[in-house]
Amino acid sequence: MNWNIIFDTLTQWVASAGMKIVAAILLLVIGHRLIKWLKKRIARPTRPDGSDVSARLFISSFSGVALYVLLFITIAMILGIPTTSFITAIASCGVAIGLAMQGFLSNFAGGIMLMIFKPFKVGDYIETPDAAGTVSETTVVYTVLNTPDNKVITIPNGNLTNSVITNYSAVDSRRVDLVFSTAYSCDVEKVKALLTDIVSKHPKVLGDPEPFARLSAHGDSALEFTVRAWCRTEDFWDVKFDLTEQVKVAFDKQGIEIPYPQMDIHMK
Repeated sequence: MNWNIIFDTLTQWVASAGMKIVAAILLLVIGHRLIKWLKKRIARPTRPDGSDVSARLFISSFSGVALYVLLFITIAMILGIPTTSFITAIASCGVAIGLAMQGFLSNFAGGIMLMIFKPFKVGDYIETPDAAGTVSETTVVYTVLNTPDNKVITIPNGNLTNSVITNYSAVDSRRVDLVFSTAYSCDVEKVKALLTDIVSKHPKVLGDPEPFARLSAHGDSALEFTVRAWCRTEDFWDVKFDLTEQVKVAFDKQGIEIPYPQMDIHMK
């Protein structure tokens, strides 16, 4: 083996292709930084309320994928790879790539549907059959939720578009529904008046619609009273917990019994 011939051949190849390799590397580095900068610019909200965050994050993610594909094709052209052959090779592998990327394409289509119909936006608290949490990010193929106990859940967009989504933040107000039990010996009108008074005096309960307290069922061991009160969405849990505690304290003061489940046994 003649090492001089091999060395000369390598030297000639480096001399002829060196500039192309250097140009390709420079383009890769510069292109990568420009794409990252552009994605950040697109993702940056333009409105103070951040209402356009979901759409901008999706566009940013999609633009990044498209620009990286264009960047790699350009680098291939600089290196002298025939673009016709390059594109033909991609086309010939289309079926295999399509089969391998069925999940990705499904999630991508799901992301587009979410952007069109907008069942939620970044910052909304949503619930699905699989998870619940506050939407922190929506990308091309998945949506990220933050749970109240600080867990991060990633849900494919395809799953979201095929699931029932409950958006607790879509409107400004919510209704708090509570059920309280009392003994059958209690005065119904007295309990109703007490519950109405407690709910009406809560500072975070809205006066319109008017709070509601009525006897709703004759249970096996107790009378059941249903309380309904409207509040602002962000005050829901405060109102729910406050009313639950205040009713227990008021029942104790008024001598209203909260019975335990019981069963009468007759012996012959």
